[in-house]
Amino acid sequence: MKFRPCIDLRKGKVVQIVGGTLSDDDSSYPNTNYVSEKQSSYYADLYAKDGLKGGHVIALGPGNKEAAIEALKAYPGGMQYGGGVNLENAQKYLDAGASHVIVTSYVFSDGKIDFERLKELVQDIGRDRLVLDLSCRKRAGKYWVVTDRWTRFTEFEVNAASLTLLSEYCSEFLVHGVDVEGKMAGIEEPLVELLGQYSTIPATYAGGAKTLDDMERVNQLGRGKVDLTIGSALDIFGGATKYADVVAWHSSKQGEES
Repeated sequence: MKFRPCIDLRKGKVVQIVGGTLSDDDSSYPNTNYVSEKQSSYYADLYAKDGLKGGHVIALGPGNKEAAIEALKAYPGGMQYGGGVNLENAQKYLDAGASHVIVTSYVFSDGKIDFERLKELVQDIGRDRLVLDLSCRKRAGKYWVVTDRWTRFTEFEVNAASLTLLSEYCSEFLVHGVDVEGKMAGIEEPLVELLGQYSTIPATYAGGAKTLDDMERVNQLGRGKVDLTIGSALDIFGGATKYADVVAWHSSKQGEES
């Protein structure tokens, strides 16, 4: 299991938000836990120094391109990029330094997955450079992928069959538990367990983690296969959990696995 760091961007600033409060209305601002005065490159440099690979830069709406490119160039090959990625711009973000691009809404069109778009994207950039964002919310006891800044339910359920199917088209999954994202009140345990049981490719879970105990819980439920992102709870984003302790925990796990 690995710790995957994040750089979330809103209107050009590094932020930590409560995920379920995002809106298509760009004049409104989601419930926000933290807005940094530091540049995106500061965090990218920090993650590079600590050898943390596979984190993600996520643009939450417009006005973030410059900050995103700045972070990617600061840590070339070290971070993934997501936010408005499509067939026309995917290669540009890879050329700017992203190790992978993360895609949601472009392939989940009108509430359903568009396999033609997905296949075109794979053909253009390669399966090994593509991450599918399966961020989801629970409804009627099942997890459904949500799009449009996590506000719209699709008809696509996250389950054993869908994880197996989509693993043929991408190299990783990124899965936010949207209902707990940014709330620092605990992880979506059934979702982590589902990923650990059925994902045959690397999967990163994000949402609700607050302490090192949460990291260990993800490690157990995910059978050591599910990586974890922590955002709002970290002291570098105004939280109480020390980033240095998380990095040390991460390093200890890599030592055990080697």
